[in-house]
Amino acid sequence: MHTGGDYHSVAGGPGADMTAKANLEYNLRHGVRHLTISVSDRREGGGWDPDNLKRMKDNCDRYGVVFEAIRMQPTYITLPRGAERDRELETVVGNIRKAAQVGVRVITYHWTVIPIRRNETRPGRGGSTYAAFKLENNWRDLPTGSSGRVSSEEYWERITRFLERVIPAAKESGVRMACHPYDPPGLPFGYQGADNWDSPSVFDAIRRYESIVDSPYNGFQLCLGTAGEGLKNPKSEVLPIVQYLGERGKIHQIHMRNISGGLHNFAEVYPDEGDMDFFRVMRILRDTQFSGSICPDHMPRHPDDPGGLQAFACGYGYIHALIRSVNSEAEPA
Repeated sequence: MHTGGDYHSVAGGPGADMTAKANLEYNLRHGVRHLTISVSDRREGGGWDPDNLKRMKDNCDRYGVVFEAIRMQPTYITLPRGAERDRELETVVGNIRKAAQVGVRVITYHWTVIPIRRNETRPGRGGSTYAAFKLENNWRDLPTGSSGRVSSEEYWERITRFLERVIPAAKESGVRMACHPYDPPGLPFGYQGADNWDSPSVFDAIRRYESIVDSPYNGFQLCLGTAGEGLKNPKSEVLPIVQYLGERGKIHQIHMRNISGGLHNFAEVYPDEGDMDFFRVMRILRDTQFSGSICPDHMPRHPDDPGGLQAFACGYGYIHALIRSVNSEAEPA
């Protein structure tokens, strides 16, 4: 396992190329040699531009950085049954093949029919600000999202169709598909019109998701903070989730995000100060032979650090130390 970097913090300012010199050197200075790049460009007729993928791969190669994964946009899940959804599904299959051609072995994705939900900020240490969420007493009065009413049955139909078409193609190309849970899990059915797939129980939903097409190519970008947001006692209840997926080889990437609180009331905090016991999580990852990236995620922000580069540097160092610590336990005396 290794520390990974992604699209949440990019040196060079808003809209900067993740494979430009500034960002590659930023990551290398902090010991990060594996990147997950968000790719949303589409050529006429749909799909990722293979020339652009190759350009990014070549840029990474010049600096000794691994173009490890791509974050895919969630367009498919927002579409009802019909020709447009079928075309989007075939675009995804084509993108998997293009990713494989440049050596990318993981595609991550985040199924959102309503946006990620945060409705508060809370003060943090050193003048930083923590993004937070507390379930509204009047949540039934919130406006329906742009996808309209999406029932649990419809949501799972979309997921099933996706997995049954995409996972065989992913296996053929040697690319692992990594689903990020909806953030936050456990929202009441009907929240902004959606019966989210990871509600009411995030663990039950994860087990259902991976069993639809039981394949090592159907796994998760397991965000520890997101999983914790759906649990009453994140410190203890997240461990069986990590153990279950780790033993089955279904964790393809980790987001190491910490929170204070839990189900329906939480704040995103620095990795060393929340309710999660990441050292115990790391031992499970080590013992189940997880070999992917562990990425800092949703770090607190401060006016003196508008791009989050300082915060994410802190996260990189924290993950490096955890990896070394748990691996040192397993070394012969």
